Amino acid sequence: MTKYKSLTLIEKIFAQVYYICVEKFGITMIEEKLKEILGYELPEAAKPLAAYVPAQKAGNLIFTSGQLPTKEGKLVATGKVGKDVSEEDAIEAAKICAVNCLSAVKTLINDLDKIEQIVKLVVFVNSEAGFTSQPKIANGASEFIVNIFGEKGKHARSAVGVSELPLNAPVEVEMIVKVSE
Repeated sequence: MTKYKSLTLIEKIFAQVYYICVEKFGITMIEEKLKEILGYELPEAAKPLAAYVPAQKAGNLIFTSGQLPTKEGKLVATGKVGKDVSEEDAIEAAKICAVNCLSAVKTLINDLDKIEQIVKLVVFVNSEAGFTSQPKIANGASEFIVNIFGEKGKHARSAVGVSELPLNAPVEVEMIVKVSE
């Protein structure tokens, strides 16, 4: 309790509640916000489909592998955006990919409150020939991340149209985050 001596009463209460949430229940403030917005808890990170890891830490940066729009181990949609998958469904798929990126990050830091900045997103869109709204699809992930993290969620981004993605997924997202040591 001595570490809380210079704090106000409100700050002490907040610190104790935070400690209970994180240490006793493994719940962080970011995860609570995710649960509130999504209506469910952050899922476990998806198992890799090949010879790679879901995320890799280098210094205070974490790089995720590409994350697909899976829930409970199954793709939420398949096919090309602009043909088989509507823009609205692809936007939702991009958001799910971002959630899965956060799950991958959590495997390395255990506490998403350690994220200092979302540095960059790369969004790959499985695009029908002539489809040019990749930035609109990528906004599904970008707007979701900013909604969760506020200023810390503002990031650089690439939105790339591709001819195919693994498992015929409509969207794949990679994330780079800066974390506290």
